Amino acid sequence: MSNQILHITNGSSLTDYLKKLDFDGTLLTWHDMLCEGPTTKDIDNPEFFKIRKAFLEKAYDVEYNVDSIKKEFDKLNDVTSYTEIVLWFEYDLFCHINLVAAISLIKQKGITLPLYLVCSGRVEGEKELKGLPQLTEKQLKQHYKDKVKLNIDDIATAQKAWRIYCETDHNLFKELITRPSSFKYLSNCLKAHLRRFPDTRSGLNTLEYNTLKLIKEHDVKSRHHLLGYCLHYQGYYGFGDLQLQRMIDRLELFYEETKDALTLNRNGHLALEHQKNFFKQIDTNFQFGGVNKVDFQYDKKENKLIETI
Repeated sequence: MSNQILHITNGSSLTDYLKKLDFDGTLLTWHDMLCEGPTTKDIDNPEFFKIRKAFLEKAYDVEYNVDSIKKEFDKLNDVTSYTEIVLWFEYDLFCHINLVAAISLIKQKGITLPLYLVCSGRVEGEKELKGLPQLTEKQLKQHYKDKVKLNIDDIATAQKAWRIYCETDHNLFKELITRPSSFKYLSNCLKAHLRRFPDTRSGLNTLEYNTLKLIKEHDVKSRHHLLGYCLHYQGYYGFGDLQLQRMIDRLELFYEETKDALTLNRNGHLALEHQKNFFKQIDTNFQFGGVNKVDFQYDKKENKLIETI
C-alpha cells in the first residue's frame, strides 16, 4: 500500500475504517448524496454548491457545509505526487450516482492518472449484499487486492451516465443498462432509478409500493419499526435513515397509525391492487439531477418513462 495513492471513499464511515486499518495514502471523503436533488454537469463550481446547499437544507433541514466539501474536492487540484486513484463505492444507486460524479469530476479537472474501483456487494459465503464498512478486515483487504482498473470505455460510460443524469431525458439510461462495463452493479442501479418515478398504474414508485407491501405483510408497530424494514429490504437503492423516513412520512395517506401498529387503510389497499392512481394526491415534486419526478411516470409495460400529461 503506497502513500502515492489517492483514495476516494464513499463516506466518513469508510474513511475511518481505512484509517483504523492503516491504509497508506491520502483519503478524500465524498460527502454529498447526489441521487437526490438538482445537479449541474460541472461539479466543483459556485452554481453546483449553491443548488446543492439550497436543496439539502430545505428538504432535510441539515447543514450543507460548502467549505468542508470543497476542502475534499481541493485534494484533486494537485495530483502530481500520486500514481493512481482508487475509488471506494458500493453496489447501490446512492453510491453509483456519486461514483459517476466522482469520475466526471476527476476528468473535468484534467486528471489522467489510472483509476481503480473497489466495489462491494455480493460476498462469497454471504446471503446479503454488503456495504464496504460492513466487510471484515480480511474481506476489505481482499476487495482492495481485487480492485479493478477502469479502462477508457468504463470512464466514458461513467461520464455519459453523469451527463444523462444532469439532463432531462433519463430514458437514455436504457442504453447504458445493456452496455458491458466494469461496473457490475450499474445496470441494476439504473433500472432502480427509472423505477423511482411514479408508476402509471398507482402513482407510487417501486420503493413506495414495496413499503406499503411491508406494512401489509408484516406486523409493523410504528413508523420507526417500518424504517427498519425499509432499510433492510430496499434492494439496490442504498438510502439512509433521513431519505427513507421522509418517504414513510409522505405515505401517511395510505396507512392508519395507532399507538401499537401501522395498518393499511382503503387507499393503501387500492394502491397495492392498482385500482386507483394517487399521482395527484401525493407529493411528487422532487428533483433527480436534471429531471423533476412530477414530469415523468414509469410505464411498466413499455419499460420506460413517459411524460406526465
